[in-house]
Amino acid sequence: MSKFVSYYRPDLTIAWGRLDAETIYDATPTAPSLAAAIAAGSLDSLAHYAERPVALGDVELAPVIPEPGKIICIGVNYRSHRDEIGKPAPQAPVVFARFADSQMGHGADARKPAGSAQFDYEGEVALVISKPAHRVAKAEAYDHVAGYAVYNDFSVRDWQRAASQWLPGKTWPGTGGFGPCLVTADEVGDVTELELTTRVNGEVRQRGKLADLINDIPSIIEYVTTFTPLSPGDVIVTGTPGGVGLFMDPQGFIVDGDVVEVEVTKLGTLRNTVRDVP
Repeated sequence: MSKFVSYYRPDLTIAWGRLDAETIYDATPTAPSLAAAIAAGSLDSLAHYAERPVALGDVELAPVIPEPGKIICIGVNYRSHRDEIGKPAPQAPVVFARFADSQMGHGADARKPAGSAQFDYEGEVALVISKPAHRVAKAEAYDHVAGYAVYNDFSVRDWQRAASQWLPGKTWPGTGGFGPCLVTADEVGDVTELELTTRVNGEVRQRGKLADLINDIPSIIEYVTTFTPLSPGDVIVTGTPGGVGLFMDPQGFIVDGDVVEVEVTKLGTLRNTVRDVP
């Protein structure tokens, strides 16, 4: 199929369309949102859509799915990240949630709370659910994936680590980078071959393949849909490799002005600049 983006119009309403190189073809007349188009099963018919062109450079990108009903995140899910933490693999996937209004798109600022001294990056791959998913068996899991995108689960570590529950450190406004585009599953092919690289000011901090996941994508989908039904447009963020700032020596937390890039083969590069906010 193709690549799709969500973006802001001048009046700050959100449109979406098919991305072809440096041109977006506005598909909003066909469905009110990318999530709605996924739910309608209409992405196939838009693979060659070429109406209402908009220059990519003239717009600000929104999160790929701006308002997913659920964002499910998986923690400690790469062997390299488990090893740097120094703990055995958890018996079941580590699951936490992120709120939709914490997200931002490619090129937007990552909003570091000024009172935090432990702002961190987590480059990840996200998947978007294609159809209602409840109690999905592993053998059928990939049938429920519309496509994939790059994610950066920016984390406020001092809040995350203050108690056993991670949520307070994981869902501050402007900390869920999601973009630049959704690449449909058929175009990605074998997702286990995707390689992720995270750079801070050009320095490589993380590198890993999805083949290194402790819980692979079918296992994640089976596990998550056992305890909660998922809907088209819902998002699962699959985990981060080793190399986060928290476990570097010395620690490598990010500060105002740092540029963080997460690049994933076939999915593109998500770039956000860290800015202090009150």
